[in-house]
Amino acid sequence: MPTLVSVFDLPSTTAAAVRKLKDRGFDDLRTYSPAPFEELEEAEDPKPSKVRRFTLVGGLSGVFLGFLMQIWMSLEWPIKIAGKNFASIPPFWIVGFELTILLGGFFTLFGLLIVGGLYPKKLDKHYNLRFSAEEFGVVVNCEERDVAEVEALLRGESAKEVTLADS
Repeated sequence: MPTLVSVFDLPSTTAAAVRKLKDRGFDDLRTYSPAPFEELEEAEDPKPSKVRRFTLVGGLSGVFLGFLMQIWMSLEWPIKIAGKNFASIPPFWIVGFELTILLGGFFTLFGLLIVGGLYPKKLDKHYNLRFSAEEFGVVVNCEERDVAEVEALLRGESAKEVTLADS
């Protein structure tokens, strides 16, 4: 599958090229930018992150473990104070809340490492150091028959450079 690497000067032209590619059905693309730009992110139309599921599971398990731990301790070592029940729920909210925040934070970190790919890994072979300095890049994977169309579309959106890379 051929890969086209294009270089742009402005985020607006990069976003316009990405929108046109997506409208034409070319969804297998990546963009590189020296800084985050909202118009590029909107053009890519990203899906919601799966990291939030890790946070939800961590938070729910934290509140569950907080209450379970305190109920187990109050039944194992009962201290009867002022005639209250051994497993009185209202005072347990504080520890439950704290464990919700703690485990939610840990699970979010693990989610970022697993889903977000924040662990050390090799850079994409089509990445260029210019994309971290002042230029923008769009890498498009397409079929052999679509190479001319994609190249014309990218050049039509004022791409500075379009090269056919090995995939």
